[in-house]
Amino acid sequence: MRKLKQVQTTLREWKMAANAVARTSHPILAHIIPMRRCNLACTYCNEFDDSSKPVPVEEVHRWTDKLAELGTSIITISGGEPLMHPQLEAIIAHIRKRRMLVGLISNGYLMSKQRIHSLNEAGLEHLQISIDNVQPDNVSMKSLKVLDKKLGYLAECADFKVNINSVLGSGIRNPEDALQIGRRAVELGFTCTVGVIHDDVGHLKPLSSREIEIFNQLKAMGKRGYSRINRYFQENLAKGKPNSWRCRAGARYLYICEEGRVHYCSQQRGYPGIPIEDYTDEDIRREYLTEKSCAPYCTISCVHQASMADFWRDPQTSAPYVAQPFTPPEKEPEGELVQFDT
Repeated sequence: MRKLKQVQTTLREWKMAANAVARTSHPILAHIIPMRRCNLACTYCNEFDDSSKPVPVEEVHRWTDKLAELGTSIITISGGEPLMHPQLEAIIAHIRKRRMLVGLISNGYLMSKQRIHSLNEAGLEHLQISIDNVQPDNVSMKSLKVLDKKLGYLAECADFKVNINSVLGSGIRNPEDALQIGRRAVELGFTCTVGVIHDDVGHLKPLSSREIEIFNQLKAMGKRGYSRINRYFQENLAKGKPNSWRCRAGARYLYICEEGRVHYCSQQRGYPGIPIEDYTDEDIRREYLTEKSCAPYCTISCVHQASMADFWRDPQTSAPYVAQPFTPPEKEPEGELVQFDT
């Protein structure tokens, strides 16, 4: 049954990819944030707080309905920590009812066998868990030591696809941790990806020679997975160099915050800032043709992936929006994660 469900998901993914190439007028991927609160406080993260209430499920359903109306192919639920939302399974089930692919990004702490079965029943198709180190430290508690038991539960019980993301770069004391995490992911039958963490002022620095070696080993290790589509971006970003591409954020990729507003991405919150329920085909076309000044050093892999279908066509002719890095009101980010596929 598990294999059959994953094959069905793969067929839906191929249908989505064909539709993305055939049509440019719809969003490929939308991230929604039904819960900004998180049960952890990783020092590099600027995407959480410790007090927000969950967005009412009826409101999230309205977002989902509008995204379906716009022709969205995939919705990924993120946060904060989405497993803290008391009606997460209802959100997942509603997305599936509207015939869109559904994924989840979680720190994994609240995962249990019972919760995995509940997510299976709701129709979840993809899960990503980021693991930052082997032993927890003052930067991140998302460690293999803490989460390995949860990974075992997923290998045993999950009907959905699972990807494990590890990290390299500034602030990571032991780059070999990423290799150990990747090996464990593959051992359990999961896909694996690797990310690069910025320094404490948000700069993307080239990886060291040893980190490059590990990066290449992880690329060879993870030979499958839908995230492989953004391989074009990997080598330059790993070397701290820019990429030349057409970012379609606001059109092919939408980031819906907990207030229900559309933003370019998690790191460029504030524009266009239109409520999703008021978003139109005209908004999508405008942003599709608008150049983004932050694109050359963009590290948001989901935006890369959603934009790749249009890499070869439709030059962006509108004046660029001069984006500024998002800074939360009370907490300066100490770094940022960028996912590379392997």
